[in-house]
Amino acid sequence: MKKFVFIKNAAIMTASSLILRFAGIVFKVWLAAKIGAEGIGLYQLVFSVYVLISTFATSGISTAVTRLISEESALGSKRGEKKIILRSIELTLIIAIASLSVIFFGADFIAHKFLGDIRGALSLKILGFSLPFMGISSCIRGYFIAHRKAAPASLSQLIEQAVRIGFIMLIINSLSLLGTAGAIAAVILGDTVAEVVSAFYLYTSYLFDIKKRANTDKPRKVRKIVSSIVRISAPISAGRYLNSGLRTIENMLVPKMLLRFSTKSNALSQFGMIKGMALPILFFPSTILNSVSTLLIPEMSEARAYGNVNLLKRSTEKTIALTSLLGFIFSAIFLVSGREIGNLIYKSEDVGFLLCVLSPIVPLMYLDSVSDGILKGLDQQNFTFRTCVTDSSLRIFMILFFVSRFGMRGFIGIMYFSNLFTCLLNAKRLIKITRAEIKVLKQIVLPVLTALFSAILPKFLLGFLSMPILLNIVISAVVSIGLYAVILRAFDCTDSIKMR
Repeated sequence: MKKFVFIKNAAIMTASSLILRFAGIVFKVWLAAKIGAEGIGLYQLVFSVYVLISTFATSGISTAVTRLISEESALGSKRGEKKIILRSIELTLIIAIASLSVIFFGADFIAHKFLGDIRGALSLKILGFSLPFMGISSCIRGYFIAHRKAAPASLSQLIEQAVRIGFIMLIINSLSLLGTAGAIAAVILGDTVAEVVSAFYLYTSYLFDIKKRANTDKPRKVRKIVSSIVRISAPISAGRYLNSGLRTIENMLVPKMLLRFSTKSNALSQFGMIKGMALPILFFPSTILNSVSTLLIPEMSEARAYGNVNLLKRSTEKTIALTSLLGFIFSAIFLVSGREIGNLIYKSEDVGFLLCVLSPIVPLMYLDSVSDGILKGLDQQNFTFRTCVTDSSLRIFMILFFVSRFGMRGFIGIMYFSNLFTCLLNAKRLIKITRAEIKVLKQIVLPVLTALFSAILPKFLLGFLSMPILLNIVISAVVSIGLYAVILRAFDCTDSIKMR
């Protein structure tokens, strides 16, 4: 029964994430055509600040809520769950309101001194108002994930995306009369309105759900709940604060360093292409992995609480194997068909080139993201904190040294180093604490060779046929994945991901 619930939730989250990401890419294509690559670059600069301050709003509390609710539910303390939610919302609102004050009154200074573009000031003032609602949503999503109820959290994200896209499309023409600054403000205003609607829906769903749960045992003391939330969330928050802060600095530095090789408009365009166009496409296939890693947090926390070492080991092995196998084939597909995909989606040869060049780091990005999420569920937030800070610090140093000398080539090299560095550290730590075993031949060597063969062969054969580019890409990808699965199964490379 428990396995069925996990699979059902994974399916729900995967389906909703696929819809969200597909809609996001389609919308990003529309937005790029509307405001251009320079506008996308400016939006990425503003969005980097958005990520930073949203970190202050959520403060790692979502993960803390998931873990504490999981433990409280196992003990049968329903009243304790209500206390956890109440205290977590109180904490996140205090932080969110403080962050709102800073960003609203300091918007002009931040835009001028840090973004280097005063056009971002209006957007910064608007986005601050989304923080309290973002914090509430984060806490309640943690509650539903802990109870293995993926539907409310997934539906809230679908509602949020629909409101965001619809609202932006409704107002962008009017605000675009103010220029690029107005267009970016329209996007940020859409984000803010979407956060408000999502928070309202989640809170209503929580009230409905909690009414069905009877009060039983006495809750833990308030002081213990607050201290537990702080103990879990503080390292995660600190890591996210520093990492987001350092990444924000990084995002501000890259266009400035690229100015040595081109104009300001071209520098923003290059930055927008790699961050706002290429990377979302590369991350699109990882949807199922993100769903699995999120759902594994309460499973891992519960297994750790009961000392179930075998479950931790098996779950880790399956997750690493699944991540690697999916990462290799999509890496090969982007390597072989990246140029066509870039031309099809963005009508840009430059984006297609970036997809090909960055394709080898796809497995590293996927495995790093999944490992980081699971480690936080295993109370390893201090380790992930140190890893994030070290990586971000190294990236800034290398940007100052390499991007200023080699331009975009230097930044791409930094991305290779950074993803390899964090992936190796996180995966090694995860394997060590769970005692997971990795079969190098069947999980790395054979899948890599098979992925390359499976991606190249259909592409080569289809080259003799004349067909529309979309049909060519779809058929090539489907045949590649099917051939890859058949060959892996023939060599028993899929045994490690079978559900038992």
